[in-house]
Amino acid sequence: MIQQIEKTIEVVNSTLEKLSEEDAKKEYPLEPLGYPMTTEYFLIHLVAHLDYHLGQINYHRRLLDI
Repeated sequence: MIQQIEKTIEVVNSTLEKLSEEDAKKEYPLEPLGYPMTTEYFLIHLVAHLDYHLGQINYHRRLLDI
């Protein structure tokens, strides 16, 4: 699992390095949330979504510490 996380980090970093500010301002080609949005908006959404799941993981970790 750690290897998969490390590979994911590499892919994300590589992708973000290639993303220009102009591309970030363009409309995202899909509507995963059900409405049009920019790539930048969708990336911010993904960061917040990841943060939510990290909170869940932390909550469950604390349950195991009892």
